Amino acid sequence: MDDLSLAELGERESLRRTVARLKPGEHAIVGSGDDAAVVSATDNFLVSTDTLVENHDFKLEWSTGFDLGFKSVASNLADIAAMGATPTVLVVAMVVPKTTKISWLEAFADGLQAACDQLSPGSAVVGGDLASGEQVVISVTVHGKLDGQKPVLRSGAKVGDVVAVCGPLGKAACGLTLLQSGQQDLIRSYDDWVAAQLRPEPPISQGVAANLAGATAMLDVSDGLIKDLGRISKASNVNIEIDRSLLSGYEAMLDLPAQSLGLQTLGWVLQGGEDHSLLATFPPSATLPRSFKVIGKVVAKSEHDVLLDGQPVEDTGWDSIAGN
Repeated sequence: MDDLSLAELGERESLRRTVARLKPGEHAIVGSGDDAAVVSATDNFLVSTDTLVENHDFKLEWSTGFDLGFKSVASNLADIAAMGATPTVLVVAMVVPKTTKISWLEAFADGLQAACDQLSPGSAVVGGDLASGEQVVISVTVHGKLDGQKPVLRSGAKVGDVVAVCGPLGKAACGLTLLQSGQQDLIRSYDDWVAAQLRPEPPISQGVAANLAGATAMLDVSDGLIKDLGRISKASNVNIEIDRSLLSGYEAMLDLPAQSLGLQTLGWVLQGGEDHSLLATFPPSATLPRSFKVIGKVVAKSEHDVLLDGQPVEDTGWDSIAGN
């Protein structure tokens, strides 16, 4: 069949062909196709939602349909993991132009499924909505389960706790800088860094591991390390001090593309977001999961929320409204 547009196929056929690419998952009793999905829930459950807007959160000249499907799931799964829980089901609402090809929408669905399979096996997209508009807008709502554990909030950090990260810092921001450079030779040379921006791979299972290890506060690094540390600082009424020497490994991962671009690595590590790594605080006596690396400590409340080697750090991370 020719690669028809959504306008040529119509809503019903477009949805049928898209939904057919998705698996039901292990938590859905009734999946997509009715007015609502039916999902098993035996405990307190979590709900989170996020929206991606074309030319604000992504550009179609950079991202394929598969990329956007993968990223929209990954970023939402990370919110559940950051609460110390396990993702279960997602619903996806989309606005796309009528001229969008069905092959693009099918690739988007493949990206949704690939992210579920790779990052959180057993989770699934169980429904959503499709509408037409002038630009692409993707809104995802994800549910999760605690399996009898308490949620890990941002407000539980205590003075004396250690601060640790699971996953990369600055890699997705480096990829974004490469894309923004427009230098195709560099973009191809550093495709692994670019992929971190287009298809982040947050360590979803480690959210539960951190919870079981006694994490006192946690969130995912979506808007930059300093901004997200500041969120824990404010919610917990403490300050956080990070050690530059403990960030050297993260900087080393960025050295090659930084040299090619003539830039410094520290800015990406401190201010870059969208890695969706897990950032947590633990009691000093806790045995941390091996995937978490200590980068600092929680200290008593003073004038500045976040300190780097004892000096205040300016927050220039991402703001979803201002766009900077």
